[in-house]
Amino acid sequence: MSATDLLTRGVEEVVPRDLAEQKLKSGKKLRLYLGIDPTGSKLHLGHSVPLRKLQAFAAAGHEVIFLVGSFTAMIGDPSGRDALREPLTKEQVVKNFETYKEQAGKVLDFSTVKIVYNHEWLEKLSMSEILKLGSQFTVQQMIKRDMFQTRIKEQADIAVAEFLYPIMVGYDSVILDVDCELGGSDQLFNMLAGRTLQQRLGKRDKFVLTTKLIEGTDGRKMSKTYNNCIWLEDSSTDMYGKIMRIEDKLITTYMECCTGIPMEEIITIEKKMNQEENPMQFKKQLAEEIVRLYHGEKAAKQAADGFSSVFAKGELPEDIPEIEAQKGESLLDVLLRAGVISSKSDGRRLLEQGGIHMGDKSISDGNSPAALGVYKIGKRKFLKIA
Repeated sequence: MSATDLLTRGVEEVVPRDLAEQKLKSGKKLRLYLGIDPTGSKLHLGHSVPLRKLQAFAAAGHEVIFLVGSFTAMIGDPSGRDALREPLTKEQVVKNFETYKEQAGKVLDFSTVKIVYNHEWLEKLSMSEILKLGSQFTVQQMIKRDMFQTRIKEQADIAVAEFLYPIMVGYDSVILDVDCELGGSDQLFNMLAGRTLQQRLGKRDKFVLTTKLIEGTDGRKMSKTYNNCIWLEDSSTDMYGKIMRIEDKLITTYMECCTGIPMEEIITIEKKMNQEENPMQFKKQLAEEIVRLYHGEKAAKQAADGFSSVFAKGELPEDIPEIEAQKGESLLDVLLRAGVISSKSDGRRLLEQGGIHMGDKSISDGNSPAALGVYKIGKRKFLKIA
């Protein structure tokens, strides 16, 4: 990836841009990092955007660091939150991180990336050191944040610990003494806090690079809260099917942020869609490319062929999972046990929307005993009850 692409592809903002351009033009190896708090146990395609950017800098020969927020995850990032986040215990954080490296390894080559954990320095800070760091900021600076203004208007709680969050992650920058920090665009405030601390504590001047946030399958910001995520651990079939559900306007954004498709090709595709060329072919190209990245060439081809046969031709898939109904079980009980619905409330929602079928018949009562046969659940899932 060229120096220009490093600062533009999948990028929302660079602050300050002139410093970034100056540092890259110097030809010197830069030190930069991406921090991720393990507040959940799974990574989704939205997380892959800054991960891909980190890997691009590594491929360009720079020193890159993957920082695990093993301490800050226990505080909870207030970014984008209109309600107080429930703090995590250290045990929860450790449990969440168990598969993080494996998942991030689908994007990062860890032979070129250093892993660090911020509890190694943050939990050693004395009260006097924390007060010294806190004196670098004002309450007015903190409450300017949109989410705090919203909570103030709604008379919702703001924890003092939430004010400490940007200070703590800012101190990560001081310890690592970096030329650049990158993260999602919702992290701009936190990353600029780190820039402030580096300047005031005599470290090198860093620039901040924010990557674009991508929307999920329902058009809202990709988040586990909205149940609209394309998870990095999704099966090839699920991943392909979910991508086919995104809005057409997101096709080129996904191509730019989540794949290595050349920008020249993406620009051409954008022009063709603006000229009202059918976007379906480009969405299929996108889905196959993303599945290829995470599951390989063979799986991508099989997922594409499977989608075509099931959804375009109306055929049933060949590998329908099968489960035996137990005596007295309702349909929702069986669907939940089979894992094709996440909860009974999820199942009832599908029933109300006419989203569960047996043959051509839409099922309305999920509490009745499970009848034997093949069911279609939602748009992409099938289950045979025997």
